[in-house]
Amino acid sequence: MELSDRWSVTVTAAGSTASAEDRRAAGTALLRRWAEPHRSYHTFDHLTAMLSTMDSLAAGDGDRTAVELAVWFHDAVYDPLRADNEEASALLAEAALTALGVPGRTIAEVARLVRLTASHEPTPDDANGRLLCDADLAILAAPPPAYRRYAAAVRAEYAHLDDATFRAGRAAVLRRMLARPRLFSLPSAQDKWEKRGRINMAMELAALTPVPFARKPLGP
Repeated sequence: MELSDRWSVTVTAAGSTASAEDRRAAGTALLRRWAEPHRSYHTFDHLTAMLSTMDSLAAGDGDRTAVELAVWFHDAVYDPLRADNEEASALLAEAALTALGVPGRTIAEVARLVRLTASHEPTPDDANGRLLCDADLAILAAPPPAYRRYAAAVRAEYAHLDDATFRAGRAAVLRRMLARPRLFSLPSAQDKWEKRGRINMAMELAALTPVPFARKPLGP
């Protein structure tokens, strides 16, 4: 299914009262955001991969329509120069979905989920949040070549930073995530991805923080 068609199906399932033309126009506007030229990782490929991953994960109870709308909006605003992308994306979701006549309860849940991607720390009873966050973080457990492409794409999005600044910031993010008891929340995701994700991240961290050269001791 084309992304534009999937958007129309999803927003219709969410209870939109807007015309088909207005729903299509909203989807086109969203896709235009995902195609912005400064994006290297947060692109159509990331959106498509998240939707596919979400489909494959068993999450138990939850509102998959709300989760899917959160996937569409979670990186709709993405600018590496700003620190409030998640909040801006949530506000965009609220405005766009309100204009489409989606029920307020669903809009509130979508916005909450989008804001959750700032931390990726859903509570154990948050079925929707666990599904969204695991789908968003699935790239961490990609095969090594795909993970290296992901890491390179993230670096490209932060091309405005010099190497030393980027390395320090990226290393801090990796250390913080590796310090968590687990990267993934759903049992199905933990079983498939936890070990591989930690290996990938540890290898990237090691490359970002090489061991200083040890001088040979002088004297006997």
